[in-house]
Amino acid sequence: DSNDDIEDVSLFDADDDVSRRSKKSKIRHPVASFFHLFFRVSAIVVYLLCELLTSSFIACMVTIILLLSCDFWAVKNVTGRLMVGLRWWNQVDDDGRSHWVFEARKVSAQGSKTSSEAESRIFWLGLITCPMIWVIFAFSALFSFKVKWLAVVVMGVVLQGANLYGYIRCKVGSRKNLTSMATNYLGKQFLQQVRFLGVRKPS
Repeated sequence: DSNDDIEDVSLFDADDDVSRRSKKSKIRHPVASFFHLFFRVSAIVVYLLCELLTSSFIACMVTIILLLSCDFWAVKNVTGRLMVGLRWWNQVDDDGRSHWVFEARKVSAQGSKTSSEAESRIFWLGLITCPMIWVIFAFSALFSFKVKWLAVVVMGVVLQGANLYGYIRCKVGSRKNLTSMATNYLGKQFLQQVRFLGVRKPS
């Protein structure tokens, strides 16, 4: 059995130093922002162009998997903490039970945020868009009978999908909260449609 722990903690002492930096710069962590996109975009580009660059399937596969692995580690351990103040991981206690821990950076006493809106947009855009692209690649490889590429695209879906799921859990809380949020959103959309139809209904 696995237990989910939602924690609101200060991730590192260095976070206090980041909060004191000048807020004039829209992107406060340019290196992290670059590598947040570099590995995942590079994996997609190599997948699209590998047949033009080389005839060796093994070389392409190894290169893509290495890029995906570097991306998974960098996003999970570095860019999520720096760019949006979120981090997640799994730990096993002394009893052998698995715990998923989802951390969110505490808001400072002044109520200021240490992450900028520009960084947040870059983070979530890359985090959501790239797994969707790998899902498209998976269907494309399946329907075009490129069986040898299925393992590669499935690896892309799994690694990048895992980071996406983990950070969504960090952002919105437990699975119950995630379900409640989705239900509330659909309910609001339904009420808006009913009101819109009511307004347009002739008297």
